[in-house]
Amino acid sequence: MDHALHAVMGLFVIAMVWPWGMDLPSDPQIVLFTAGALWFACAAPLRADSAGRARAALAALPHVLMMGAMTWMVAVMGSHGMAAGHGGGSAMDDMPGMHMAGSSATVAMSLTGMAQRLTAVLLAVLLAAVALRELTRAFDLARTAPVVEPVAVGWDGVGPLDRACHAAMGLGMAVMFAQLV
Repeated sequence: MDHALHAVMGLFVIAMVWPWGMDLPSDPQIVLFTAGALWFACAAPLRADSAGRARAALAALPHVLMMGAMTWMVAVMGSHGMAAGHGGGSAMDDMPGMHMAGSSATVAMSLTGMAQRLTAVLLAVLLAAVALRELTRAFDLARTAPVVEPVAVGWDGVGPLDRACHAAMGLGMAVMFAQLV
């Protein structure tokens, strides 16, 4: 389930950078990402082993953050009419708090409200920190992997390739949040 949620989230992140991605309805995405955040938060205690529940909760925190950040981004975009269309002109003038620049082929969106901008900056910083943490853990696991056993896993059962994928997702999301500011 974890991988499926991350794959779907990745597809939606990719879709957001294309103009047609703005036409995707926001409500199903909000439900999906909220359910994903709840999944990771609620599944964490069930994954506790000898390391304990606190360690399992800490391991789930980056996933909850990513899903929650996606929920926030889609909700902000949807609340400003982004999901209903993106074709420039006077339609964009009716969205308080949002500034759109560019043609329908290249749309650049930025937040204009201070609270939304600060939230986007905070999420960008947190997601970049998650990406760097996951990347360093991926390098550590890959570096210490024995030659005869190429797939080493950490204390939480996650290997270097999974960590590298989480780092790429976190970095991609951090860049998208930074572009909102």
